[in-house]
Amino acid sequence: MLDSFNVAASTGGYSTLIILVVFLGLMYFLMLRPQQKQQKKHKDMMSELKKGDHVITIGRLHGVIDEINQADQTATLDCDGIYLVFDLRAIAQVTSQAPQAVTAPAAEEATSEAATEDKPAENDTDDAASDEAAEKTDDESAK
Repeated sequence: MLDSFNVAASTGGYSTLIILVVFLGLMYFLMLRPQQKQQKKHKDMMSELKKGDHVITIGRLHGVIDEINQADQTATLDCDGIYLVFDLRAIAQVTSQAPQAVTAPAAEEATSEAATEDKPAENDTDDAASDEAAEKTDDESAK
């Protein structure tokens, strides 16, 4: 009788160990792994910061990056003319990236400007007359 008790206890120990390992595995994939992905995403965002990016700090202060000091791990934000220095870890998110210097659209704009300069101005007098008529209508409706 004692032997059957030892056999039952030993098999129960393995099932407990298996359940514990499965539980720890689930906890890793449901809790720790998403947090690591989020930390990696935030680290990538911080490495791509540059002057002119619009950011929000952890205190919900909105500003534009004016300067980044990698040695001190600080960023100077322009908040409507007030310059504040923050730790890089205080930046919660980037709301919009600074515009990139692209040469292709500039070439297209120059081409379209040249095309409009070649066309004669046909309706310049008509535009002025319609503007005056619109002003008169606005004046009459205000009375």
